[in-house]
Amino acid sequence: MLTNRILYRLSRSAEPVGQQAAAGTVTAADCGLLLIRLTFGLLMAGHGAQKLFGLFGGRGLTATGQGFAALGYRPGKLFAAIGGLSEFLGGLGLACGLLIPLAAAALIGVMINAMATVTVVHGLWDTEGGVEYNVCIAVVALGIAAIGPGRLAVDRFFRWGSGGWSEAAVALGLGGVAAAVTLSL
Repeated sequence: MLTNRILYRLSRSAEPVGQQAAAGTVTAADCGLLLIRLTFGLLMAGHGAQKLFGLFGGRGLTATGQGFAALGYRPGKLFAAIGGLSEFLGGLGLACGLLIPLAAAALIGVMINAMATVTVVHGLWDTEGGVEYNVCIAVVALGIAAIGPGRLAVDRFFRWGSGGWSEAAVALGLGGVAAAVTLSL
């Protein structure tokens, strides 16, 4: 009985049992999630803007498309646009706390593709060009989908706004399926 109550309370809140905030109260966890979402989301949106628009020292869509074509993506410009939009819109979604499972799925899918086509042959560590950076991005996106975006997010008004197993499964499943489809083309 006690175990069921504890599990129920834990499933209702990302905060430890006994430290749950009153309804409407912004907690340190909410502010922490906002900080992670803003930093991570805006950096990912900026990374996508480099590909799409040539901002922040990026190469722009045409040059990025040539790079994608060299990796075997045909047509390269189309796949560069898909990758750039996934990073740009996924990053903005995380930053705003909007449609978190879909935003996370977009980033997870792009990172799986990056790992499979570019970084996996270089091992783990980023200093050697390995998968470290891509794994970190995918795990943070998945973690936010699982935890939920917190109270300082647009998604707080929707059912999926509290995170959970199903939201994490949607993010990982859609990201994985999109990556598999892209890699098979």
